[in-house]
Amino acid sequence: MDTTFQVYDTTLRDGAQQEGLSLSVQDKLAIAGHLDELGVGFIEGGWPGAIPKDTEFFRRAATELNLKQAVLTAFGATRKAGVAVHDDPQVQALIDSLAPAITLVAKSDIRHVERALRTTAEENLAMVTETVHHLREQGRRVFLDAEHFFDGYAFDRGYALEVVRAAAQAGAEAIVLCDTNGGMLPPQIADIVHDVRTESGAALGIHCHNDTGCAVANSLAAVDAGVIQVQGTLNGYGERTGNADLVTVLADLELKLGRRVLPEGRIQDITRIAHAVNEIANVSPYQRQPYVGASAFAHKAGLHASAIKVDPDLYQHIDPAAVGNDMRMLVSDMAGRASIELKGKELGFDLSSDRELLGEVTGRVKHLEARGYTFEAADASFSLLLTEAVHGARPVFCEVESWRVITEFRGATGEAVCEATVKLTAGGNRVVATAEGNGPVSALDRVLRQALLPVYPELDRMKLTDFKVRILDGQSATDAVTRVLVETTGAGSVWQTVGVGPNMIEASWQALLESFVYGLSSMGVASRV
Repeated sequence: MDTTFQVYDTTLRDGAQQEGLSLSVQDKLAIAGHLDELGVGFIEGGWPGAIPKDTEFFRRAATELNLKQAVLTAFGATRKAGVAVHDDPQVQALIDSLAPAITLVAKSDIRHVERALRTTAEENLAMVTETVHHLREQGRRVFLDAEHFFDGYAFDRGYALEVVRAAAQAGAEAIVLCDTNGGMLPPQIADIVHDVRTESGAALGIHCHNDTGCAVANSLAAVDAGVIQVQGTLNGYGERTGNADLVTVLADLELKLGRRVLPEGRIQDITRIAHAVNEIANVSPYQRQPYVGASAFAHKAGLHASAIKVDPDLYQHIDPAAVGNDMRMLVSDMAGRASIELKGKELGFDLSSDRELLGEVTGRVKHLEARGYTFEAADASFSLLLTEAVHGARPVFCEVESWRVITEFRGATGEAVCEATVKLTAGGNRVVATAEGNGPVSALDRVLRQALLPVYPELDRMKLTDFKVRILDGQSATDAVTRVLVETTGAGSVWQTVGVGPNMIEASWQALLESFVYGLSSMGVASRV
């Protein structure tokens, strides 16, 4: 591991500025534990003294966080203009946080100094120098984030360099050049970093935003130009279009550039940790996220599948296991026999010895896809299709006589309530059940559970976790075909099923019933019709 290179995570501070993202103190403590497990060098916990929740985070972190790898870092500003550093309450709050490292943000664009801070160039330099020196006297490691550095450099190179020199001379461990507006491109980043290193001799870091879609590329260009610290957020969280995705940056550094920047073997945990943080942050994982996304190593075209049968490396830039991910075969109307065969093998079905059956399954998939089905995001439905093809029938846990859903508007309360009724046979008995829900899908889910739980108590371990509707033929308006994807969690696994029908309710019924059938079957529950 390269101990001279610093991996700095700002998920808990800069990442938390993402629209719609709100982290509790408990969330932040949990995410910090995952970041430490990944092996980052520094975890920026927030701005104590300015944000009450962050003050509380550092208070609790002092006794509740047991970091083994990372150094907890507090973020804050230099002293205010015209205020002595010993008298500035914000600076004192950084000291009171007990964080062993502190990152100061300072203006490096003269326009921001004069218009935003409403002070002089000389006073801004004094604010940097005195605050860094004061915190160093308190025994803290200090970094300086040179805010809007690249824009400031373009406007007034001389002053931007003065800020870097002032921080370095006062004892800052690294001066981090921030592309705060996210407008730079890799060649610009590389040239400017090289120039600043040459002119200042300072240890530099890089902090990029993704407004040009180049945050990761810009970070790598800066590393190539000699920065010793790279900042980013897990999963690319952040304001506007986000920050540099530390997941991608770290994987690129380790697997593409051969730089060991994490402890031995930690890069293999990055998929699991990235997904765990998504869960805590209540953010849906980005399917096409490089390295760790569900689609990162997913293959759909039949030509790819044919080659993968011979050698998986022919169509993959790395072994997915290197980052803790898996290869997936997608089943669609683009699939050939090789795709179906490989996907079947992935799901536990060996179709290689029966070419006729393989051809029949391939034909059936193409036929169903033409009708609106999709199996690339519905492995459970495809598994049931293969079960039927191989064994002649799919599992049956009940015989449905009829079902219906009605919606009633109740004027007294102003609420619309959905009521579902199902008539079915299970456990040797005819069951009639009725349940209400806050929508038709909720009502169907509840009435199925009510009818089947006495016979199959295992259903209590299953939970509907996601529901997606897509209208497939928008030109047909209300007559359009509707596709529903349902995600269910249970017994430590997650599965997806698909339903297609002339309306949302019928499609939802199909997907829900298949979800229950697959879940019970995968748990090894015997049919008791």
